Amino acid sequence: MASSPTPAPAPTPAPVFAIEDLHVSTVGDNPVEILRGVNLTIGAGEVHALMGPNGSGKSTLASTLMGSPEYAVTSGRILFQGDDITDWSTDVRAKAGMFLAFQYPQEIAGVSVLNFLRQAWSARKGIDLSMLELRLSIMEWMTRLDMDPSFADRYLNEGFSGGEKKRNEILQTAILEPEIAILDETDSGLDIDALRVVAKGVREVQLSRPDLGILAITHYQRLLDELKPEFVHVLIDGRIVESGGPELSHKLEAEGYDAWQ
Repeated sequence: MASSPTPAPAPTPAPVFAIEDLHVSTVGDNPVEILRGVNLTIGAGEVHALMGPNGSGKSTLASTLMGSPEYAVTSGRILFQGDDITDWSTDVRAKAGMFLAFQYPQEIAGVSVLNFLRQAWSARKGIDLSMLELRLSIMEWMTRLDMDPSFADRYLNEGFSGGEKKRNEILQTAILEPEIAILDETDSGLDIDALRVVAKGVREVQLSRPDLGILAITHYQRLLDELKPEFVHVLIDGRIVESGGPELSHKLEAEGYDAWQ
């Protein structure tokens, strides 16, 4: 009797996010190359930390990943869920499920947090929620993020403290349900108590979205102590010069960046 054929192995799913040999320059008459061949892959549910000194290209990378017109990709490509998005506009990337938490969130006078999230949700999902449905969802998440419910009706980031602005970014991550969240120096300007609240918020989002990929960009070990990434990368002079596990961040904390410069 002939044996049954061995079933073919299931195809390996594409990573949530992949950066392949990315070279990036400023735009204008005298372009300056900032990123010089960055490679990075993020799988579903993985938390990656990117560390580096000032001027290494961290924020340039974050802005480029979201399609900022201030920078030009001169070679390499960016893949999101297997699709080449290198030429996609910022709004298309956001609708597809990419989210950037800004280092310095902007104030938007005249637009409440609730209205902003309603418009962003409609653009992201293609569904119009009633104000009541959205308010109920926001109130639930504000409780989980230790936010005052009155913030839903305040103008976006207007009069917010640094910690409140960063928690509002995490609230947006929770409501918009992206596939990849890029946290650009979320710890910037926060004291340790505010940092812990923000990190707790990120963990709350992870509990609800276990497949969420996270790229946390930071200078400091203290954020990583709270987020506990599985992968740490060192960016120096526009290149990732070393990758490893959490132990790499402790080496950086103890020795600084001199070993790679």
